[in-house]
Parts: sequence; structure tokens; C-alpha cells
Amino acid sequence: MTIIAENATLLLAMACVFGFFMAWGVGANDVANAMGTSVGSKALTVKQAIIIAIIFEFAGAFLAGGEVTATIRKGIIDPSLLTDTPELLVYGMLASLLAAGIWLLVATYFGWPVSTTHSIVGAIVGFAAVGISMEAVAWGKVGTIAASWVVSPLLAGTFGFFTFMSVQKLVLNTKNPFDAAQRYVPMYIFLVAFLISMVTMVKGLKHIAAFKALQLSFLQDAMISAGIAVVVTLIGISMLRKIKLDPSENKDFHFTSVEKLFGVLMMFTACAMAFAHGSNDVANAVGPLAAVASVVSSGGEIGAKSVMPAWILLLGGGGIVAGLVMYGHKVIATVGTNITELTPSRGFAATLAAAGTVVLASGTGLPISTTHTLVGAVLGVGIARGIGALNLRVIGTIFMSWIVTLPAGAGLAILFFFLFKGIFS
Repeated sequence: MTIIAENATLLLAMACVFGFFMAWGVGANDVANAMGTSVGSKALTVKQAIIIAIIFEFAGAFLAGGEVTATIRKGIIDPSLLTDTPELLVYGMLASLLAAGIWLLVATYFGWPVSTTHSIVGAIVGFAAVGISMEAVAWGKVGTIAASWVVSPLLAGTFGFFTFMSVQKLVLNTKNPFDAAQRYVPMYIFLVAFLISMVTMVKGLKHIAAFKALQLSFLQDAMISAGIAVVVTLIGISMLRKIKLDPSENKDFHFTSVEKLFGVLMMFTACAMAFAHGSNDVANAVGPLAAVASVVSSGGEIGAKSVMPAWILLLGGGGIVAGLVMYGHKVIATVGTNITELTPSRGFAATLAAAGTVVLASGTGLPISTTHTLVGAVLGVGIARGIGALNLRVIGTIFMSWIVTLPAGAGLAILFFFLFKGIFS
């Protein structure tokens, strides 16, 4: 208790710096995964993708990021075992943030698309199991999280497979694909807009006092979301009408004009994926930061529940934006072009599937990995075209980087935990 009281300002400052560093790593590595399909399909340039990501990643982190943070902060460690030694929790969370941030920096430098969720969960489990005791880790909760790492790519892959199959059936395999795309792409735009609007209304905006005071029912949320989706769809239709069928550009690739229509749709799915990613993965950075802030501000008391301060979400969102602007381009190529050849229609199916999975997880508080989800979605789309469409060597490299992430995060966290314990004790 006295250690926390004597070093309160320093510990909180360190938590803010390490939390921002971790959020920077999320932006540099995971945001590239979120935007990779848009760039890989050439629906967006790198510059356009980064501008979209800045706006919607930050919005997702700030408006809807408070839902997942509780699982990262309270679910993995049993707080009752640390009641008499709250400083150990502070050291551990600081060590976890720094360890995960360093690993993400290394992985991004080499262009490896690793999981930020893997990084932070592995770090927290590592310091808790070795630095405190094996009983301090809620292994049942860790098992649930580990299961989600398998479930999320399978779920996203299934979504991606059937979404692209619907595109093939409704558009690409018809007698007149261009007319069919003009007819069905607005339906897809409505689906994307409604999905994101609904989650924002039900889960995201409840963190803002003005919206909380309105006390809207689920049906009212749905009606408002449908209205927003209609407006977005009308904007999309006006953009689609500007694209005309040009037979000359379809000589080499039969669907060139059709893919232009899906390119418009990719702009909407890119926004959806960026919002979904921001809302889910900001927890990896601000969860441990919120834990430190809660313990320090209460003078060493480990509360069962604490409110997520807006300034912490602001710091997390700012860190994500800084990372994607400064270093986000490194991993975009790996995910966007090397797993399978993407066109706007394939990229749309993968991004919609990944966004739906991530938003669903954010709403239920399950900390999934965006990397696993997006790779699963891209694999699903590739499988829909046949196994030969996949680059199995690149997929194998990605899987290996996932396996290395857990022990790397845990090992670094254990090292930093005992370092901080030695410095402050």
C-alpha cells in the first residue's frame, strides 16, 4: 500500500506511456490486418485506407471500446489473491503492457501479422503464473479465451465462405453480372450499415451520458439503425450510378466493371472493419492501463468493478492512430496480397465476415484476435474458389508467428515484472 502511495504519480505515468506504446503496436500491426483486404484488392490506396482507419478506428475505440476491457482486466487474474499486495498487480500490468508492446514492434518490423490479443493475454498469464502463483490465473477464463482463438477464424471463415458464395450466385455467375451487381450491391451496403449502426447504438453509445439518458428500447435502436442504413445505402447507390459498363475494359478480365461496383462497397466495409477493430482491440492496451489507474487512484484497493474513464479510451484510440500512421504500411502487404489473390468482391466478402465476427465479439465482451478473424475470413473466401487459390507457404508462416507470440509475450512480461519488483521494493 505504501509503495503505491509513495510512487502513485510515477506508476500512473508509466502506465500511460506503456499503454500508449501498446496501443501504438496495435495500430502498427493489427490495423494493417483490418485494412489489408481493401488495399490488397486495390479498392483503396494505402493513403485512402489509412485516412479511413484514422477516423473509424478512433471512433470504435472511443465510442464502443469500453465493453471488452472488463474481460482483459478482471477475467484472467483472480483479484482476491492480490488484496494484500496490490503493488504486484501494478507491476504485472506495467510489465504486460511493455512486453506486448515490444513484441509487436519486433513483429511489425519483420512484417509478421501477429495477434495483439495473444500478446497481452500471454503476457498477463506469464507474469501471474510465475510472479504470483499458478492459482492467481483464472485458467477457466483463459481456456475460454483460447477457445475463441479457434472459434473466431472458423466463424469468420464460414461467414466469408457463404458471403462470397452469395456474391457468386447473385452476381458473378449470372448472365449479366454488371446489372446484377447494380441490383444487389445496395443490399450488401444496407446490411453493413445496419450491422455497424445497431452495434453502435446498443453497445457503443451507452458509454456517453447523453445517449444513456434517452433510454431507447431495442426496437427504437433497430429503427434508428435502419434509418441510418437507408441513408448510407442511398449514398452508395448514387456512387454506383456514376460507374458505367465499359465493354473494352472487360476484355482481359470479364468482371472488371463489376469489380468497380464492389470497389465502392469495399469503402463501406473498410469503415465497418476499422470501427469493429477499434472497438474490440483497444482493450488490449487500455485494459491493463485501467487496472493500474484504478488501483493507484484508490490508494491500493483492488475493486471488483471500476468505471472505464473516457481519458483512457482517448489515449488508447490516439495510440492506435499513431501506430497505423507511422508504421501500419508494413503488414498491409502481407495480409492483403500474399494469402490469396483478392479482388474487390473477394475482399468485400472477407472484410464483411471479419467485421461481423469482431463486432459480435465486442458486443459480447469476448476478446478475440482480429488477426485470426481476418485470416480466417480470407481463407474462407479462398476455399470458396478452391484450395489451389491459397498460398499455403505464407499461411504456414503466419501460423508459426501466432505460435511464437504467446511464449514471447509471457517471457518478456516475467522479465519486466521482476525488474519492476526489484526497482520499487
